Amino acid sequence: MVWENTQGDQLVAKNRHNIAKTQLVPYFNLVVKSARGSIVTDVEGKRYIDLLATDSAMNVGHNHPRVITAMKRQIDEFISYDTGYFTNPTTIRLGERLAKLAPNPGHNKVAFGTSGSDATEAMIKFARAYTHRQYIVSFEGAYHGTTYGSLSMSACNVDMARGIGPMLPGIVHVPFPNTYHCRPGETEHETAQRAFADFKRPFAEFLPPEETATVILEPIQGDAGIIVPPREYMEAVDRFCHRHGILIGVDEVNQGLGRTGKLWSYQHFGLHPDLIATAKSLASGLPLSAVIGSATIMDAPGTSAYCFTGGGNPVNAAAALATLDVLHDEHLIEKSAVDGEYAKEKFIQLAQKHPCIGDVRMLGLNGGIEIVKNRQTKERDSLTAAKIIYHAFQKGLIMAKLGGNVLRFQPPLTISRNLIDEALLILDQVIKDVEENQVELPDELRHDGW
Repeated sequence: MVWENTQGDQLVAKNRHNIAKTQLVPYFNLVVKSARGSIVTDVEGKRYIDLLATDSAMNVGHNHPRVITAMKRQIDEFISYDTGYFTNPTTIRLGERLAKLAPNPGHNKVAFGTSGSDATEAMIKFARAYTHRQYIVSFEGAYHGTTYGSLSMSACNVDMARGIGPMLPGIVHVPFPNTYHCRPGETEHETAQRAFADFKRPFAEFLPPEETATVILEPIQGDAGIIVPPREYMEAVDRFCHRHGILIGVDEVNQGLGRTGKLWSYQHFGLHPDLIATAKSLASGLPLSAVIGSATIMDAPGTSAYCFTGGGNPVNAAAALATLDVLHDEHLIEKSAVDGEYAKEKFIQLAQKHPCIGDVRMLGLNGGIEIVKNRQTKERDSLTAAKIIYHAFQKGLIMAKLGGNVLRFQPPLTISRNLIDEALLILDQVIKDVEENQVELPDELRHDGW
């Protein structure tokens, strides 16, 4: 028997029987009963420190009282009416507020959807309609979602695309700079220069820049392993795009809304985006997404080209307004920047004790801790990473991994220093146990995961 016969195991077995395999990533058997702040409790009453925040969808913490109150107030009024037909005061207020959060406030418009996938895919529609160009540039290692358009731009997990092609035509992928897995002895400047040469090569060989609508990117690649590019590289891409009339669309679904210590992650890199896609934490995990851009771009598609019955749902919009209030009033963006530096130093100290930690990448409360077999060769170690997150679960921590071998550190921005310290003490012991071969990974969990 791999699993104990607990209530959680029984419920997980029932879930696997009824839910399509494609929707499940079997990290470990956790059935959530309740969640508050940075603490999750399972159906058997066990407490966990949440270092995942529902894939960075709970930046203001689980069940924040102000978010719950706002939702209940709206529910008492009405739950839903298609905002494409008839609007409402709550959704109007959210649209007005989001329009001010993009460059050139006062000249922007917003389009609502229900998921990060539809928001990133929408940037293709808006860019093509505005520019009358067909080609889209995305990046190797990107994750933009699982609808056909967003999946076609993604390139981080071959299993996502296996057996369901062909993908959306007209999309070209270019390499994304990784300063950890760079050439031996290469400086950050040299990595940036080489990556920019790779970026320009298609435009010189087969991709007419005047026929390219947009470059769509994650300023920090999330699912590839929290890959932070050189600012020099991003500035060069920005200049190239605007020189050739190519729009820049930034995917802020995972990295936005304070996660990196700034409202949007692109603000770290000197980018000037034309389109911004957001979701996840926008409504504290409720199904709401938004694309923000200048009015001329956003009005380019025809009526109903991007319209959803549930897009801009008033209950979700109320949650989003409250979420934005909490981010501002509780200074969570600033807290993320400060606490991120604190956590980074703690992880660096862990790396000094544990040779399996090859790299620590952290901007705000947004970290990727790369697990390797050898620091000199930087060979990725997916099995050790899987053992670490599994044993961490056994010890009361919720973590996942990215890119196969990178520990994902994305707690709610509300997490206390005491909980950060408690979590890292546990993680220290967890890694020690794994290094001493005291952890046996169930066969069902021997996979690359996300």
